[in-house]
Amino acid sequence: MEFPVTERQARFMATADDLAVRFAERAERHDRDGSFPFENFADLHETGYLALSVPREYGGEEADPLEIALAQERLARGCGSTALMTTMHLALIGRLSVLRPWPESLFAEMCREVVANGALINTTNSEPDMGSPSRGGLPNTTLVRTSEGWALNGRKRWGSLAPGLTFFSILAAVDDGETPPRRGNVLLRAGAPGLRIEETWDNLGMRATASHDIVLEDVRLPAATPILPESPATPDSAGWNAFPSAAVWLGIAGAARDAAVKFARERRPSGMSGPIAELQTIQHRIAELELLLWQAHMALFTTARRWVEQPEARSGMDWELAAVKYVVTNNAIRITDLALRVTGSAGLSRSLPLERYFRDVRAGLGQPPMDDATLTLVGKTALGLTGKPAASRPEPVPAGAD
Repeated sequence: MEFPVTERQARFMATADDLAVRFAERAERHDRDGSFPFENFADLHETGYLALSVPREYGGEEADPLEIALAQERLARGCGSTALMTTMHLALIGRLSVLRPWPESLFAEMCREVVANGALINTTNSEPDMGSPSRGGLPNTTLVRTSEGWALNGRKRWGSLAPGLTFFSILAAVDDGETPPRRGNVLLRAGAPGLRIEETWDNLGMRATASHDIVLEDVRLPAATPILPESPATPDSAGWNAFPSAAVWLGIAGAARDAAVKFARERRPSGMSGPIAELQTIQHRIAELELLLWQAHMALFTTARRWVEQPEARSGMDWELAAVKYVVTNNAIRITDLALRVTGSAGLSRSLPLERYFRDVRAGLGQPPMDDATLTLVGKTALGLTGKPAASRPEPVPAGAD
């Protein structure tokens, strides 16, 4: 199915298209410098984009995951780093809007600051020795009860958005002196005494996400500080984990496809009477990446639409949501590889964006769910080992049945 199908989808996508044009002009510079794109986030705030997932009651658009994914796919064509950071912010607000795990006054305060001031929020869960937080390990960062309140100490890694954040949601091992340490979160404001950003980010891809280390040195918090639950995904919140982030990898892949097609149409070697687009080998490479893009697009948006429109099916869609990330990410990696095969050595030049697309999409491999976890889930579901059927798959017909 072609999108948009609603006026809201069209409006959000058009805003993202306009922003992507601006961001594309800045993307190479921020990638080269590893600098945070403050001006991009000023533009995002000015257009109301940062408040798309904020509930209407607090001044936002209350967009659903499909609407956000459609817009994010367009935004990522301009700057993958900005799109990925924006997804982290929007998806977190979306999950919180569904689950409402926080005291409502705290959630309302955060939402209103997003609408009024362009405040940014992100979780800071990862640590040097922890591995993926999705595996359930206890963090080394500690939140310990003191005679006066709480003391927070630790180091967080991959703190995407760090220089632009207003709110840091910090995962810690909570030690209240009465029960065994448990995982919990606290919300810190930028500038809190004892919180500092150590500029460690110098990565292969997504260089402008400024995913620096967050250092917490004896951060003192009042006794009444809310200890926020982790709020694991439920069937009604899981779409926020799956679709907006997958849309980022799809958008980068789409930009790579467009760049490869443009190059093939315009490249005219002196030994040819026409462009390299007339060569069968180029046509086959373009065809392969076109099919991969089509597969990824269908996997993402068909699944997202059904998740939004058929809430009764969500409890059986966990394998599909994981599969969307797997298909889109791995197809995007292959698409950017094929695009470079179309351009040859010219595509390796930093004067073209293809080498950036190639680097950026590989960051998707480190986003949960990991490929191995997805394959285990899909395999167990197909084999009937999960205890529930895959809701979207028909029951197999017994051999010999009419």
